[in-house]
Amino acid sequence: MRDHYDFSKMKGRRNPYVKYLKQSVTIRLDRDTVAYFKSLAADSGIPYQTLINLYLRDCAVNQRKLHMQWAS
Repeated sequence: MRDHYDFSKMKGRRNPYVKYLKQSVTIRLDRDTVAYFKSLAADSGIPYQTLINLYLRDCAVNQRKLHMQWAS
């Protein structure tokens, strides 16, 4: 390796992966839901948080909407 590098001629550019960065959020899920995704994670070898993210991303990409009605 060199002792000195000249970075003065470099051109800056935006991070091309900025749209893929993840945002940390706190979300409260019931225990059954977490247990379900943890069991899927154990079967597939994919971390359960990644599985939840993949499921929610699929819903967002396909614009799925939850249709539910409260009993009156």
